[in-house]
Amino acid sequence: MTVYLRTVQEVQTGIAGRFKARRLAKNLTQRELAARSGVTFSSLKRFEARRMIALDSLLNLALVLNCLDDFDKLAMESQPISVTQSLDALLASPALRRGATGRKGRSHGV
Repeated sequence: MTVYLRTVQEVQTGIAGRFKARRLAKNLTQRELAARSGVTFSSLKRFEARRMIALDSLLNLALVLNCLDDFDKLAMESQPISVTQSLDALLASPALRRGATGRKGRSHGV
């Protein structure tokens, strides 16, 4: 079983927000980015407002905003292991020795 720490909507919101931030950092208006990418103005506006966009449009925006290579890494085998696998590995590893918990100079006996 895999545990997801974020929802699909949270990921969508993050992606749309980062794209908008990149657009603004490049000092581009929505109309300018739409024209440069070949994505319709209405599609770009909908993406930034409601997080909805077709994959080909998203990739065209990524090309103009210099982050297309990020998409090439999606779903590759070298992705980090799942939380479940991480917990299994942690439980399988030997326990670490911990120091005494009492105050210095106090007796732990009777």
